[in-house]
Amino acid sequence: MSHLIAPSLLASDFTRLGDTANMLNRSEADWYHLDVMDGVFVPNISFGLPVISALRPLSKKVFDVHLMIVQPERYIVDFKHAGADILTVHYEASTHLHRTLAAIRNEGMQAGVALNPHTPVHLLEDVIEDIDLVCLMGVNPGFGGQSFIEKTYQKTEALRNIIDKSGSKAKIEIDGGVNSQNAPKLLSAGADVLVAGSFVFRSENPEETIASLKRV
Repeated sequence: MSHLIAPSLLASDFTRLGDTANMLNRSEADWYHLDVMDGVFVPNISFGLPVISALRPLSKKVFDVHLMIVQPERYIVDFKHAGADILTVHYEASTHLHRTLAAIRNEGMQAGVALNPHTPVHLLEDVIEDIDLVCLMGVNPGFGGQSFIEKTYQKTEALRNIIDKSGSKAKIEIDGGVNSQNAPKLLSAGADVLVAGSFVFRSENPEETIASLKRV
């Protein structure tokens, strides 16, 4: 299966979200990546349930919702109702991760786990078979436009090894700092999904930039 592209709306123009949705629907993007930040788990506040609910009727594409919030388990049902297809929580924010993953799946969503740059992938070994998506942060979460952390290549390879050995069907997603230069190496290391925010939305032609990432 070819890799998937998930443009991050955090980097888009919030005054033109309808136009952005139309562009993404026309484009070769596979998913919408939606970053929810609470100003507590990460030092920034983005958007939440109302924005996702407003966008949901505008597209049939997969809504990949990434919760960068404390106690994410409190909002599982709410994000299901808002239209999330995939709900990703941070390992570092989830005290009872196994229970949270089960609750996400029980609501009919795919369950994702995100790891901050300092968090080793081996910590997921005991739950990898319960995970549909592992989101490796290529930057420290909270702000767009940061420089890519080179260690991410090694983490991707190590995670691919864990997934393959376990028989898990979890996809590996890279979020943060993705561009046309590092995309080929990330895919070679075992990534399945590339999240791209600034690289897409700050380009002169976002639709063509998405196509170029798809062709990598």
